[in-house]
Amino acid sequence: MTTEPVGPEDLMPERALLPLYTITFIGTLGYGIILTFLVFLVTGYGGNALIYGLLGATYPAFQLVGAPVLGRWSDLYGRRRILLLSQIGTMLAWLIFLVALFLPVFPIVSVDSALLGVFTLTLPLVVIFLGRALDGITGGNVSVANAYLADVTSEELRNKRYGRMSIASNMGYILGPALAGVLGGTVFGAVIPVLAAFLISVAGTLIVLVLLPESRPCTIEEYRELTSVRKVLGQEHVECYQVQKDGELSFRGIFRIQFVPFMLMLYFLIFLAFNIYYTAFPAYAAVGLSWTPTELGIYLSAISAMMAFVQGPVLSALSDRYAEYALIIAGSVVLGVQFLLLVPGSLLLIYAATLFFAFGNGVMWPSVLSLLSKFAGTTYQGSVQGAAMSAASLASIAGLIAGGFLYTQFGTGSFLIAGAIVFLVFVLSFRLVGAQKEREHVPAAAAPASQAE
Repeated sequence: MTTEPVGPEDLMPERALLPLYTITFIGTLGYGIILTFLVFLVTGYGGNALIYGLLGATYPAFQLVGAPVLGRWSDLYGRRRILLLSQIGTMLAWLIFLVALFLPVFPIVSVDSALLGVFTLTLPLVVIFLGRALDGITGGNVSVANAYLADVTSEELRNKRYGRMSIASNMGYILGPALAGVLGGTVFGAVIPVLAAFLISVAGTLIVLVLLPESRPCTIEEYRELTSVRKVLGQEHVECYQVQKDGELSFRGIFRIQFVPFMLMLYFLIFLAFNIYYTAFPAYAAVGLSWTPTELGIYLSAISAMMAFVQGPVLSALSDRYAEYALIIAGSVVLGVQFLLLVPGSLLLIYAATLFFAFGNGVMWPSVLSLLSKFAGTTYQGSVQGAAMSAASLASIAGLIAGGFLYTQFGTGSFLIAGAIVFLVFVLSFRLVGAQKEREHVPAAAAPASQAE
């Protein structure tokens, strides 16, 4: 085993990426376990759909603060160290979540409102909120993992490898709900699943620490010396990663990189629609359909299993024939149809929607990640991916809160709003046709627009 840096000139073979795929899988496996019964846990502790949405929004709200910093640090200090920091944060967050399950259900605030509904904020809920906040503030692992993959992958292979990383992510969502159904069916209730999530996060931390090499070679750093951060995880700052000192790592600098602002807007809209769905559908399943956690778990596992298939052989074949912009356009219109199928409330249409979700999201999302990484270039991967995660966090905050509120007010009509947003993405995506073709004829793609022009 070696921890020697590997750079773009010495691209990693597929087998060397197994640790990265594994920690991606582990991250979603832990969350997939909790996702299945979280809405039932929240209501059991006195919350309602709004509290469920707020709890879901806590993670992205704190991630909004943490992801840009972690993305910047990954450019300066290395992807591996920041991935390790994120994994340790996740591990501690699950430990806090586990402690919350043993606390007395002590009422703190009770609310009875026509607008907000009826709920009681209890001590376990407050502690769970704290755990999700810690996980969020250290939750730059997705953006840093995306930057890591871009570091070690040629542009020709990037779409396929993002698809494989999405498969790893979806496998967590396949097995997570299944494990939750098995583990949560004991007399210990939620304790065993949360303990499993904690142990899984411990395994992820060890994998980063022991098996994952650094992704980029050390070069002379040109960025000004940072006096506020002297160490990361107890290690002195090493003069690594050539980074410009003209402000390009700031948010203003990121928005001067050609085509990146438009991709960040699409990123925001996609996450906004998804997170309306991620709050509204579990609430609909629990209240409107009277599903059990096992039934919800089966449904989520079915979507993830089909999406893993799409992002494997299907996406591999399609990416050989079609550019990313074509897959984004096609995937977004198919995904939009999925939301429309949920509105009538027919079980047949609800299960048919899984096919549209799997294909639409399966071909669209890896293509969005691939195209964003191409527009970012080689110098600013961590910073751009951190900004993308911030856009996702903003959309998640708005979407998760709105999803609970919209479902309370409009029921399945909330899916119409999510569908309208995805169809807006479909219309806007036609601009990518010219953008990608122009980018392919401009070698210095990472240059800010002001310089490129």
